[in-house]
Amino acid sequence: MGIINDNGIESRFNLSTEGNNNADIPEELKRRFGLEVGRGTYEGDPSTSTNFIFDGTSSSNLAVDKANQEESKDKKRDTSHLGIPRGTFGKYSNRRQGGVLRYPLEMMTQETDYLQIDIQKYIPLQNYRSTPGDNSRYVTGNNFTNRAGRRLSQNLSTKPLINDGTILLPIPSDLKDVNSVKYDSDTINGLEALGVTAVESGSKLISDQIGKALTGDFSLQNLGEEAKDLAAPLASAVRDGVGSFKALDNYMSKSLASRIVGAFGGNVSPNALLARGNGEIINPNMELLFGGPTLRNFRFQFKFTPRNEKEAEQIKLIIRAFKRNMAPMAEGGLLGSGNFFLKTPNVFKLRYRTGNKNHPFLNRFKQCFLSDMSVSYTGEGIYSTYEDGTPVSMLLDLSFKETQPIYDIDYDERPGTQAVGY
Repeated sequence: MGIINDNGIESRFNLSTEGNNNADIPEELKRRFGLEVGRGTYEGDPSTSTNFIFDGTSSSNLAVDKANQEESKDKKRDTSHLGIPRGTFGKYSNRRQGGVLRYPLEMMTQETDYLQIDIQKYIPLQNYRSTPGDNSRYVTGNNFTNRAGRRLSQNLSTKPLINDGTILLPIPSDLKDVNSVKYDSDTINGLEALGVTAVESGSKLISDQIGKALTGDFSLQNLGEEAKDLAAPLASAVRDGVGSFKALDNYMSKSLASRIVGAFGGNVSPNALLARGNGEIINPNMELLFGGPTLRNFRFQFKFTPRNEKEAEQIKLIIRAFKRNMAPMAEGGLLGSGNFFLKTPNVFKLRYRTGNKNHPFLNRFKQCFLSDMSVSYTGEGIYSTYEDGTPVSMLLDLSFKETQPIYDIDYDERPGTQAVGY
């Protein structure tokens, strides 16, 4: 006999039913093959016909029923129209999995110098301004992180670090810190300086007169005398600065000409016209002025050469930890925001250590973000791996950037009072 399955493919089985009763075929299929199909009859001779007609009033195929039920469940579970599921990211973002990772694998002694990097969640200041000397971004450590260097090799983490944990690395070969302050050159010529002085003095005169009017001491005569006293030194300064009225008129005409030319797209300064026409320029009174603090950057390079399987696993987890914890979090901040928002990545707390103490000489850090990292899996300039696929040599480059500038009062509080400070 032949059966047409759900995919339209004919299957033949040697079924013998008593009296060639087509109605008994479904029962025979169920008994011998565990199949349940709808009842029906073959068109024509049952021994040669391949066209099996189901009875529309009979029960349907069990497999088809199950397929329809699963499809219905899938449609109910389909949430693509709702965007990215919120619960997934909430669980991911709030998950914490700490531990200690270390390279090289050997246990550190009280004389071992190393760089300790602690991973912690970023905590917003919840304020629109930061106060110089605020210790919320200091790196001081705690009882747990201070003991990370004493961890035995068999107690090192074998799982990825997620939103928590400590990484111990050797002191880099190229070790330095750079402190810088921003300065900008600025100019203001004599006439501009006198104009500023006149505006400041005039505004003070006006505010004084308003105060006198409120107290009843205002007098037009006194106002005129004070205005004369104000204008006299300004006129004298202009006269001494320009030398003559002719020189002042020459400068003013060239200044007006440069503005008119500029209105038509030209780029001519009064000094350029003075230099071309008179062989002189107006004194710019240039001075270098304080422009603000800067944020420090730190670049480190580490060379990994795994010597055994466990050390290779530690290197793999270290690289993964930096990659994962520097990545933006797919969830909003403190207000339970949805997937339209991203949460600030984790911060990294860096400390140079000697044994279980802070290094007695090297610089201190404030909290840092890992701004970029790169991994070269061909540390010797050629691709070479062990049997398990681990590269024999790797170079890890990390670039950290502090979250706050360094101020003078930072050196008056721990850890700024230690060693060379920041």
